[in-house]
Amino acid sequence: MAWTIVITILATLLVVALAANFKTPEKSLERKIEHRYATDDPQFRREMGVMLGPGIIHGNVVTDLENGDEIFPAMLAAIRGAQRTITFETYIYWSGDIGTQFADALAERARAGVKVHVMLDWAGSIKMEDDLLERMRGAGVDIQQYRPLKWYNVGRLNNRTHRKLLVVDGTVAFTGGVGIADQWEGHAQDADHWRDLHFRIEGPVVAQVQAAFNDNWIKTTGVVLNGPDYFPAVQPAGDMDAHMFIASPAGGSESMHLMYLMAIAAAERSIDLEAAYFVPDALIIKALQAARHRGVRVRVIVPGKHIDSETLRLASKAHWGELLLAGVEIYEYQPTMMHNKLLVVDGLLTSVGSTNFDVRSFRLNDEASLNVYDAAFAARMTEVFEADLKPTVRYTHAMWQQRPLKEKLFEKFVLPLKSQL
Repeated sequence: MAWTIVITILATLLVVALAANFKTPEKSLERKIEHRYATDDPQFRREMGVMLGPGIIHGNVVTDLENGDEIFPAMLAAIRGAQRTITFETYIYWSGDIGTQFADALAERARAGVKVHVMLDWAGSIKMEDDLLERMRGAGVDIQQYRPLKWYNVGRLNNRTHRKLLVVDGTVAFTGGVGIADQWEGHAQDADHWRDLHFRIEGPVVAQVQAAFNDNWIKTTGVVLNGPDYFPAVQPAGDMDAHMFIASPAGGSESMHLMYLMAIAAAERSIDLEAAYFVPDALIIKALQAARHRGVRVRVIVPGKHIDSETLRLASKAHWGELLLAGVEIYEYQPTMMHNKLLVVDGLLTSVGSTNFDVRSFRLNDEASLNVYDAAFAARMTEVFEADLKPTVRYTHAMWQQRPLKEKLFEKFVLPLKSQL
């Protein structure tokens, strides 16, 4: 009888702990944000700068990098040129060619006396071989794992860091969608090599990227990385206005959700979105429908037949009908998995970073996004969007209506779990 009671108690505790992973944060938006001003109205920047966290800073340069052939050499060059500090946070870090290159570069700088701090998500880096970890640690790299599987944090196991942040000497930073794995190498030339974007950042906003890294470093270690080696006085590098903001269930969980809703509500001419995982919630759907009723052109590029989660694709398509009826244009990218996270609004605002357009990113993951308020940069990213539009197939409402019955039935099962996809 005693053993039965113990087993029952343990089983109950396990169920409660696992159930906690399905709970979204208490702080959540419930009402659609109304269209009160345009993206070129000073009020828009004023509210974006205070509602999302860090203020908008002038004097930056943001350079887009396309696919592994451009992204990895730029990141590795920055690491190899580090003189004082490197802070690096990523979700996916797997063994392989590019994983070895990063490990060797980080280890070499640590041996040279550079203070190197690496934050790896435990779940995202589970495919990483111990040899790479030992190689870096042996060289003096300070490596921490975010939310490793322990009995005392089973209830928070679902909270992952999805952020992709690299800061070198406090003066140059990178963010975007790329993980450290071989499928990101190359130039999206075939189905085995993904399409993605990453961004090199210079100027005062780099300090905000460093602060974003510090957020999870403090949570994990209790140590604050500060001083001039991490936060030097950074001079203006260009003319772009930008800010980096973060989201986490532990605080500010609705920041990303709020940003998208505010940007969509302000749009008056165009919304161009590239979303690797597109599972909008009811508020986002209403906001996009309202934008279409104002005459805003809305174009969305999503993955086509090449996607790493068929379940997520089904959850996504369940919502397309009402969007397509409202006039939202949806295009499926054909050549390979499209992993971009890009939003351009009215040719004025560009948002990039790690955030996916789904409930998991809005409420469960730790995310980081960079907003750039610059017409020239938005024009450049619109060119990128237009280029990505060429190898797509437009998805119509007739296609949505004719999707197979088994897909329609399966949607009913996956929709209640869409926050977990």
